[in-house]
Amino acid sequence: MGHIIQNFDALAENELRRDALELAEVGYEAISVGNALRRKIHIENDALRIDAKNYPLALSEQAGRRRIFFVGIGKCALVAAKAIEEILGDQLTGGIAIDVSPLEQNLKKIETYIGTHPLPSEENERATKRVLEFLSELGEDDLVIFLISGGGSTLLCSYDSPMTSTDESVLFKSLTAQGASIQDMNTVRKHTSRARGGWLARAAYPAEVVSLIVSDVPGNDIQFISSGPTIQDSSTIDDAKEVLERYKVAVPENTTFIETPKEEKYFEQVTNILFLTSRDALSAMKDEATRRGYATAIVDEQFTGEAREVARAIAEKLHETPEKTALFYAGESTVTITQNAGVGGRNQEMALAALEYLNPDELILPFASDGHDNTDAAGAIGDSVSREHALAHDLSIEESLNAHRAYDFFSTIGDAICTGYTRSNVSDIIIALKK
Repeated sequence: MGHIIQNFDALAENELRRDALELAEVGYEAISVGNALRRKIHIENDALRIDAKNYPLALSEQAGRRRIFFVGIGKCALVAAKAIEEILGDQLTGGIAIDVSPLEQNLKKIETYIGTHPLPSEENERATKRVLEFLSELGEDDLVIFLISGGGSTLLCSYDSPMTSTDESVLFKSLTAQGASIQDMNTVRKHTSRARGGWLARAAYPAEVVSLIVSDVPGNDIQFISSGPTIQDSSTIDDAKEVLERYKVAVPENTTFIETPKEEKYFEQVTNILFLTSRDALSAMKDEATRRGYATAIVDEQFTGEAREVARAIAEKLHETPEKTALFYAGESTVTITQNAGVGGRNQEMALAALEYLNPDELILPFASDGHDNTDAAGAIGDSVSREHALAHDLSIEESLNAHRAYDFFSTIGDAICTGYTRSNVSDIIIALKK
């Protein structure tokens, strides 16, 4: 069986690195959306069983069989669509999925659309319009299974005129540059599109909805995962405007704010299930590290803060631990960029910053669970070997860090982690090891 990390063999230069890479692959396996769907969804005794709850397939004699539909949104949409077609077979009536990257799936009943990410676009607007049309055709006897995953906020674009995806791109770039948290970012996003913040649940009404949510948000608050398209939203337009004021973001002239649906009736037939989280990856990695003889701890499941500060705190924590220790973290850091900043990602920046603090017997491996850390790298390894590689290439750690050029740094020295799109997406993960 091949490796999930495509450059595994090149990176595994010593035992500590090999352990870290193999633990990362255990984590990736644990958050496989397709495998999780096959474990948790079954047809038994003429009922669809989802996460220990049964949904009858037979209606009255007059109504016949219940229609079942699938709607996938985000970075896991297509792999989920493929699994759902396999699980439900002839019981599936139809479906639609929007993803950020194509996948050879040969789907028979589910329409597919590929949108752009991380910036919204006209393609995303067209795909969202089709999703809303699709949902509007459902009836009260129908059951729709949603799979909501990271990337959905960008994909679900449905603006009030005169706002366009170009205006939202300006907002997104400005908030990102100011280091806005995903919660603050998605508070704004929920109030600029009629497909976020509960709008998909409203569009599906009066059908019954089961929404399986793959969390990429620290803390797993389902209101913020892909901007909560099937969740009754508690925020308001004023909250969105307060976020923009707090970050001193200039609002593009054409921006139109939209209040999210508040009526209870749209959510009475909606069940939202936290389906996969970073905890699944953390637990699997911890168990495997224990099996390998490490003293283990899950230190933080929702870390936040500047990537370089997180790196320093982890290094200091490692200094205090005994030999043969494995520490695990999940969350999402931020990078406040400066003018003329280079190319990087928060995980690569974290690994780069850690090089200034780590002892020779310590290692940090931060990686994006979706395989793309704002670049085609998933993350990077930071350790004494990385420092040796940097020295051999005459690269300054400090200069690269100050210029936010982590991608160039690790690509040049050969210590970036490459997975391609993993078709899963929980939060970022960090493995920290001491030999």
